[in-house]
Amino acid sequence: MTENQQSAQKLAKGRGAKFVYDELRREILTLELAPGEPLDETSLSQRFAMSRSPIREALVRLSADGLVEMLSNRSTLVAPIRLAEFPRYVEALDFLQRINTRLAAEFRSEADLKQMTRDAKAFEEACRKNDYLRMSATNRDFHMTIAAAGRNPYLARSYGQLLDEGRRLLHMHFDYIQSSATDHLLTSEHFDIIEAIRNQDVPLADKLAHEHTRQFHDRFMSFLSARYHSDFEF
Repeated sequence: MTENQQSAQKLAKGRGAKFVYDELRREILTLELAPGEPLDETSLSQRFAMSRSPIREALVRLSADGLVEMLSNRSTLVAPIRLAEFPRYVEALDFLQRINTRLAAEFRSEADLKQMTRDAKAFEEACRKNDYLRMSATNRDFHMTIAAAGRNPYLARSYGQLLDEGRRLLHMHFDYIQSSATDHLLTSEHFDIIEAIRNQDVPLADKLAHEHTRQFHDRFMSFLSARYHSDFEF
């Protein structure tokens, strides 16, 4: 095989793995693939009409994202959602959300503020369309723009990991709110946070970030309560 043929083969493999990764990631985040569901490489290879190499590469990437678990017996599962750990998750999210928002209020630039506004509007538009996957993606974009404005890449990286791990929780959260006769998403909260950051009001930015986390916590707990009483199971 020539060097050019090898390069072309690697490129095709890379594109194939990315396609599989993107498709499985979307299905996991939207809960089309249920938590704990097995992912068989042979079946996926048949489904996507590819060899097992790009399938394996995609699963390794998903494992690095925390979306699948690759077990010692070489089997792979969609990562479970450990609801019992939700209080610890929110505890960590609250800390990182507050510190990153505080830093953004201190160090933000005009370019940061413009990007935050674009992200907040994109989230608002996704909410209008009830596009859950887009809602969780634009919500992440908004908060990661805030983290970037704080100029601490270590805190931003940890925050991004938590946001990624929580996207399936957000999907359930959105579904509960959209089906509720009383609850609704308060998209104005993002714009309130932007104004506090714009005014470099660090205490207010901290307060709003904390309230934003508590709102997510309280509504997700309402979802869990409704799930329990309806005997719904994953």
